[in-house]
Amino acid sequence: MTGGSLGLRTGSYGSLQQLQLIQNGFSHNLPTPGLTRKSSKLLLSSSREKDRVLPFVCRFLGRKRVTMLLLVVLALLVFVFNSFTVNKESSNVIITQHSENVIPYRKDKSSSSITFAGMEDKHDIKIPSTENTVTGNVKHRILIPSPSHPLIQPSTVVRDHCENFAFPPPPPPTDRKRYGPRPCPVCYLPVEQAIASMPSFSSESSVLRNLTYVYDENPIRIESHRGSEFGGFPTLKQRNDSYDIKESMMVHCGFVKGSKPGHQSGFDVDEADLMELEMFHDIIVASAVFGNYDIIQQPKNISEFSRKNVPFYMFIDEETEAYMTNSSVLGNSKRVGLWRIIVVRNVPYSDARRNGKIPKLLLHRLFPNVRYSLWIDGKLQLVVDPYQILERFLWRQNANFAISRHYKRYDVFEEAEANKAAGKYDNSTINEQIDFYIKEGLQPYSEAKFPITSDVPEGCVIIKEHIPITNLFTCNWFNEVDRFTSRDQLSFSTVRDKIMGKVNWSINMFLDCERRNFVIQAYHRELLEHMPPPRPPRAIIRLPLPLPQSTKSVKTPTGKKISLKRGRGDKKRHRKVGGRRDSKSF
Repeated sequence: MTGGSLGLRTGSYGSLQQLQLIQNGFSHNLPTPGLTRKSSKLLLSSSREKDRVLPFVCRFLGRKRVTMLLLVVLALLVFVFNSFTVNKESSNVIITQHSENVIPYRKDKSSSSITFAGMEDKHDIKIPSTENTVTGNVKHRILIPSPSHPLIQPSTVVRDHCENFAFPPPPPPTDRKRYGPRPCPVCYLPVEQAIASMPSFSSESSVLRNLTYVYDENPIRIESHRGSEFGGFPTLKQRNDSYDIKESMMVHCGFVKGSKPGHQSGFDVDEADLMELEMFHDIIVASAVFGNYDIIQQPKNISEFSRKNVPFYMFIDEETEAYMTNSSVLGNSKRVGLWRIIVVRNVPYSDARRNGKIPKLLLHRLFPNVRYSLWIDGKLQLVVDPYQILERFLWRQNANFAISRHYKRYDVFEEAEANKAAGKYDNSTINEQIDFYIKEGLQPYSEAKFPITSDVPEGCVIIKEHIPITNLFTCNWFNEVDRFTSRDQLSFSTVRDKIMGKVNWSINMFLDCERRNFVIQAYHRELLEHMPPPRPPRAIIRLPLPLPQSTKSVKTPTGKKISLKRGRGDKKRHRKVGGRRDSKSF
């Protein structure tokens, strides 16, 4: 490097400073900096000192060591450069992932909630507003993007969480004793995200906007068919009219007597319980035990948010109440674990299973101010948070009614034969119901009904949004159960297909193994009482180690003799045989 090169470099910096000052408007009376240049003597002296130092280092360390030192320094530089590049790329990836998960929102001044901007109907999301969250812990703060940030739908979060989810292959049949249906994996969102995914507005009801119900204090049986006073004895014409979907409709839907459901209508509850049922709730979980038929199962894995905001209602009759009171299960608090017990009096049917169909299919009549309901049979134990279930099977699927298909059968005719073989109901009544449906056009299930995948549900779980079209479906479904047999699997497809033939509406029929993922099925009380008690565990008897045959190899300390006595049991046994021990006893 020469003095000329240094002078040119200094001049380049100087010209850059002058250019910046000129651009800023300070060009007047600008002094020209002098070009500093080192003298040639100083440059020569410095180059001579470098030439003297290098041979001295080579002599002191040796040429090989110097070469190795240079290689090590070079390797360190390469390593530091590569690690810096990798860290820079990974930081960019993390920033991209966070930016994809940020959803812009707007603060609604009229309510204490945060509404995500640009959403409509089902895609609106509300989460509790936390004013102090931004200034709190960094891990829990809400990121507020700029207004120009593009809108990201809630499905982005779902896609990122479950896009790589797939059913694993079934396990090999190694255990021959384990047979029958088994649960399969289900991808749930975390509880916090599931809560945030709840729509702010109700789903649109196809065609039907206003649904009212028949009230009649003196229902009269006009036609010679089965039915009940509780159901109002609807005629065949009224039955057919209930499938003519219009904007406003009035149909039979139980509770035809009394001023309101639960008050002098049959299936009556106490006044305090009526006030409880009329309260507003976003989500409820409901079940029932009639005829002391099942043992109440306590839910598990329920989040603290759901424990405070989702009520669990258990309907029981007086027979079940007496048993629970005598066994000290039910007290004055009317609570058993998470379940709020509601005692039903004046039940309309003598069959406990038919009484259980009232809360199962008519929850919208008992809870007029509820948005979503999750029904589970009394023999089931809930093991997943309700928000996660609703998000997975309703909100993510843009559905308003979900039920699992049967694990084995998908044809109504096969289901009818299975019910007759198992003695589930009177065979002649089952035949009468199937013959009636055949006259209306019932056909065996075939692939022509696709995308409908089954005509037979596993009706122990119902996930429902309470809107007019789903309420009409469960009303007509209950009317079929009231008219024919209580086996609701036989009438499900007839009601579904009649409504789907008139309006653009469908049901999410998910896999039965997915249902078994969030509920565990127990045995009915009758089966549990007749089961033999479990066998006690076998006592493990550990035999003592045998004595060595020869004592020659045993080393004994000096001054001690080997004791040839055995246990006390052997000693007593030899005393009974003879009074002394001889060589034969050994």
